[in-house]
Amino acid sequence: MREKLRVAAYAVVVRDGQLLLARSPVPGGAPEWVLPGGGMEHGEDPYDTVRREVEEETGYRIEVTGLLGVNSSRRTLPGGRLSRPVDHHGVRLVYEGRITGGELRNEIGGSTELAAWQPLDAVPELVRIRLVDIALRLWRERPAVGRVAERAEG
Repeated sequence: MREKLRVAAYAVVVRDGQLLLARSPVPGGAPEWVLPGGGMEHGEDPYDTVRREVEEETGYRIEVTGLLGVNSSRRTLPGGRLSRPVDHHGVRLVYEGRITGGELRNEIGGSTELAAWQPLDAVPELVRIRLVDIALRLWRERPAVGRVAERAEG
């Protein structure tokens, strides 16, 4: 089994009761809403990663106003016909950000297809990745340890 570590940085940006999200296409499935952010490039500081990714995916420039926490997840991805299964470990740094400039726009040729503000109370009804819920809990609860216990899925 191959091992893969992916470190990424994401932003929770809330303004006027709305959360900034990006929508990611899913091959053969419904698009999912995600936090703006993504993988670090080699040698890049995560602080710079989150600022770069938010601008790429939404058009906005942000000021990072705090580190909300870190989420770590591990899962086994199946191998293909010519590849072995992968033990994937994702480490995701979740920052809080504030818009300082730019204009809302969709990403072109990237991992997302749409950027939009979503009312906080509508987020539970969206098709979204689990990290959105984890990040919102970090934002709301602001745990001293920078981590929230994940709820069992049922």
